Amino acid sequence: MKHTPARNVARRAAAFATVGVLAAGLAACSGGGAPSADVEEIPAEGVDDGSTLTMWTRAPIEAQAKLLVDAYNDSHENQVELTVVPNDDYVAKVGAAAGSGGLPDLFAADVVYVPNWAGQGLFQDISPLVEQLDYADQINAGHMSAGTIDDAEYTLPFVLDLSVMMWNKDLVEQAGFDPEQGPETIAEFAEIARGVDELGLDGVSGTATGLNCGGCLLFTWFPSIWASGEEVLSDDGTESLLNGDAAQEIYETWRGLAEDGVLAPGSEDETGATWVAGFQEGQVGIMPYPATLLPSLEFDAGVAGLPGVDGGASTFVGGDSIGISKDSELSGQAWNFLSWMMSEETQVDVLAAGGNAVSRADLADNEYASEDPRLVAINEVAAEGSTPVAENFQAAFNAAGSPWLTLVRNEVLGEGGTLDEDNDLISEVLSQ
Repeated sequence: MKHTPARNVARRAAAFATVGVLAAGLAACSGGGAPSADVEEIPAEGVDDGSTLTMWTRAPIEAQAKLLVDAYNDSHENQVELTVVPNDDYVAKVGAAAGSGGLPDLFAADVVYVPNWAGQGLFQDISPLVEQLDYADQINAGHMSAGTIDDAEYTLPFVLDLSVMMWNKDLVEQAGFDPEQGPETIAEFAEIARGVDELGLDGVSGTATGLNCGGCLLFTWFPSIWASGEEVLSDDGTESLLNGDAAQEIYETWRGLAEDGVLAPGSEDETGATWVAGFQEGQVGIMPYPATLLPSLEFDAGVAGLPGVDGGASTFVGGDSIGISKDSELSGQAWNFLSWMMSEETQVDVLAAGGNAVSRADLADNEYASEDPRLVAINEVAAEGSTPVAENFQAAFNAAGSPWLTLVRNEVLGEGGTLDEDNDLISEVLSQ
């Protein structure tokens, strides 16, 4: 069963809540409104007059951001000055700057924060400019929906970060499995992980995860629920559905892997800082993994969508969107960067050529993806995924000690509680 498209989920649900410092910083900001006169007067291609633009991005997308900025600076009169901010500091930095009128011309945001920041008026409404793009309906629906408030569009996709199943082909082949064929079910994933672990190679583990990282877990486990034809949240984002049959099968699978010692050392306490390190170093056989990190691997890795209980495939459509800030006085120049970024030339010859997913469906089967079946798999699964949205998503899932983390640790590590009780606790937070 195909999962409900991201745009439907995003438009039915409220914006994400952010931490207190952002709310305080935005106390004086109004909600999103009509496009500014400057934006309405901008030519379709923007303005390239040698201006200097400022841009902020989070550290997790530094490689892709630098790739884009360097390519733009090499081919334009305008020049972009990029500031990369540590992930843990980004929300506070944006909140402080928003309250003081100090936002850069362009800033990217984790797609989970975009609905809130767009609704708070941090981005300029670029709807008239987006409407001029003859491929507007081909731009990734999940990202566009996240940045759309009352039919006004505030952001475009900057970097797509998709969760996929990835495996070390050499280790998988040594374990007796076809290195060109990914698992089609959760059970097959566990079988391959056990097979690699049973090789008994020094320092090598079957799989890995971050059992103390709410974001890591939802990024990699939610898609298997969707692929199984079930949902993780109610349509309005106020009720958790994480006690369903598919979810229970996923918890049971990971519990078995943990009990059998198949998980990489440190997985139990991993908070997210190093959760992919073992795989990057060639010491993990197979694991759900961020697609953006594929180009950095120095060994041959296989890629597929994240499987469901009885088949199917899905992904969490994450990554960062980007828009023109409310404080920018260079809207035309900023749009010149954004329109260039979405062009076929940039999407294909910069992003795809660098091994990254494209943000336009019409460019999924591009010349670089065609040369690498892994990129085709990544681009294709993007259409099968989603980005769940709820007003209190951060507190329910991403925050340290969230009820989602409690549920996972209880179900996988046997730390107490019952599934229904823990699921109810998530719903309580979501509905506050």
